[in-house]
Amino acid sequence: MVERSGPGTGDGEGILPEHSILSLSEYLDMQRAIGNETRFRVLDHLVDEGARSASELKQALDVESNTLHYYLDTLVDVGLVENRKRSEPDSDGLHSYYRATSLGEGILTHGVRELMREEWDLLDAYGR
Repeated sequence: MVERSGPGTGDGEGILPEHSILSLSEYLDMQRAIGNETRFRVLDHLVDEGARSASELKQALDVESNTLHYYLDTLVDVGLVENRKRSEPDSDGLHSYYRATSLGEGILTHGVRELMREEWDLLDAYGR
């Protein structure tokens, strides 16, 4: 059991395990990143569909290219998505693709999606 001593000092003390890999600030940055609807949709799509190029994401999510790249950069910066270059060109050339990291999949699956599932379960149990 993890002992928690209250609100801590802002560095995660008392909130995170003693040898936490990430800081409280890093966890909160991840939460803020998926707090935006478009970034949430990007991560959700990558978790469901697997690795995609920016052009595939643009088409699937109907997001302007410059906006999409801004949001992708944010998701990459906080560690929820990674950007990889293809090692061999396909018919469109040698481009990069994006995929959800294990942290990205975890925060989505055990965060927002879990809350959504709980709401559906409650609505099913108690009527709509």
